[in-house]
Amino acid sequence: MIASIKGILEVKTKEYVIIETTSGVGYKVYMPETDISKLSEIGETVKIHTFMRVREDDISLYGFNTNEELRMFELLLSVSGIGAKVALTILSNVTPSGFALAVISNDVNILKKLPGIGAKTAQRVILELKDKLKKEQEISAEEKTEKSDLQEAISKNEKISEAVSALQVLGYSRKEISDALKNMDMTSLAVEDIIKKALGNLARGI
Repeated sequence: MIASIKGILEVKTKEYVIIETTSGVGYKVYMPETDISKLSEIGETVKIHTFMRVREDDISLYGFNTNEELRMFELLLSVSGIGAKVALTILSNVTPSGFALAVISNDVNILKKLPGIGAKTAQRVILELKDKLKKEQEISAEEKTEKSDLQEAISKNEKISEAVSALQVLGYSRKEISDALKNMDMTSLAVEDIIKKALGNLARGI
């Protein structure tokens, strides 16, 4: 599995890029249009997170500027009826934090406005991902007997509860989220701002 690619940006289109590594191999990588627009100029060195999709008749690489976008892409592919092209289009039109917040708040209106997603698909996305989240949120016997600082914060503050759920939608563990939120002043922050700050901390390994 190819997890990331670093090399010279040789080709840049609206749908894909070609990156040549030091071995002389050029990789064609499909990316969200917004991610492509943020890349360096032709001839410069770039590094992207990648997802390799293997099928009987095709092997394709998909790239993303952030780990959160990669996680969101993988989540979208897990939803029945959503393929790689639709997932890339969605990623070009909504941020991971905005997407996760829409899922945990049951905001069908935001999702159904995205290209490739109608009302029925939006409802399916929410139902399937929330069901997956519930399974991952099952608390162990030890956690039930001893409340963590994060659990206590969740029980006292609805904003933190929503932010934590949204971060879990993106695949982060309770431990990772707890570390990312530690010492963060969330008093005047909106839920999406909490999510964005936490994602920034997670990206830096805080």
